[in-house]
Amino acid sequence: MAELVCVGAIAGAFGVQGEVRLKSFTAEPAALADYAPLSTEDGSKTFEVEITREIKGGFAARLSGVATREQADALKGVRLFVPRERLPSLPDDEYYHADLIGLEVVDTGGAVLGTVKAVLNHGASDLLEILVPGQSRTVLLPFTIAAVPTIDLAKGRIVADPPAGSFE
Repeated sequence: MAELVCVGAIAGAFGVQGEVRLKSFTAEPAALADYAPLSTEDGSKTFEVEITREIKGGFAARLSGVATREQADALKGVRLFVPRERLPSLPDDEYYHADLIGLEVVDTGGAVLGTVKAVLNHGASDLLEILVPGQSRTVLLPFTIAAVPTIDLAKGRIVADPPAGSFE
């Protein structure tokens, strides 16, 4: 099966005509419909998407096969996926979050710091959430050239130069 990437999620019903509230995880949020058909993670359902309007926190949209409020509400929380190869290629210095999650993180001396658990963005810039081996805690690492000088997707690792004290 092709590698799937989550591009959106259904946040519930919008109105009474079967529309859904849709959150987009794409760089250009309105372009979510361009990746259709979108499917559930297990591939059991596939949807064509028509974005009808922008609303607070996302979009109102019509999904193929969803005609009533009850059907739309039943999909609340469903994440929508596309095959990785359907996404556009990126310049050398840009990465999809899905490509970074799970990569091993080592310091400039080669010592293992952890594994990327998530990529977060709270407005200013991206942060890598690093799960420290043998511990339940995570460390947030700025996703900048200074803190993350090397990303080697082929080797499945990131070389980091974290700020002093980050991993103590």
